[in-house]
Amino acid sequence: MSQFKVISLESIRVACKNCTLTSLCLPMGLSPEDVERLDEIVKRARPLHRGDYLFREGDRFRALYVVKTGSVKTFAPSSEGGEQVLGFHLPGEIIGLDAIDKDVHACSAKILETSAICEIPFTRLEDLTATTPSLQHQMYRLLSKEIGQDTDMLLLLGKKNAEERLAAFLLSLSQRLHKRGLSPSDFYLSMSRHEIGNYLGLAVETVSRLFTRFQEDGLMCVDRKHIQLLNLPALESLVGGSGQGRRQQQQQT
Repeated sequence: MSQFKVISLESIRVACKNCTLTSLCLPMGLSPEDVERLDEIVKRARPLHRGDYLFREGDRFRALYVVKTGSVKTFAPSSEGGEQVLGFHLPGEIIGLDAIDKDVHACSAKILETSAICEIPFTRLEDLTATTPSLQHQMYRLLSKEIGQDTDMLLLLGKKNAEERLAAFLLSLSQRLHKRGLSPSDFYLSMSRHEIGNYLGLAVETVSRLFTRFQEDGLMCVDRKHIQLLNLPALESLVGGSGQGRRQQQQQT
């Protein structure tokens, strides 16, 4: 996720069977023969840069997109005329599943840092899925995962206080990066404080204040976008709801 990583054309043309994201992406659980068939329909374009769009709200749905390297933000217009951040997508994650129903994208997807994206034309994927049961099962799994993530986000926004929301966000990033073979405790944020606050339903001032507080409490070290998580168990405890009690105890001693 480091913003300093250089992407070469060779690195984004790697076939599905040789990709390091096989265990996270569509090829998971497919036979070598089925992976070859899927690989034939995947389009790999040139690297995209911060600010580029994969698609915009209202665009006709034509393809699913898999983040190969880098990161992507999805967002929709807010009632105040700005934007509502819906998610941050890391390598191996698929974007666009929500547009299958209405055949139109209800949100926009924008590149957060130099990224490589695999594009999978949906009509060709449908044809392939019809004759490949293992791929069909993988699609069901991904759709179920998307529903689960939406549920988790609703629970987070509905029941957690500001401390717990930010701790949960940092832990989610940590766990997702770890699954990709990257450091779970030392990484760069590709999104701004404002974007994090927007996603979590917090004011940017609250996010900045909490970053400072977490650093003072020894939970993390912050240097602009460089994050080092120093106490993962304490962050997990915060998400469990014990953070408020811990701070009250500190204030009483």
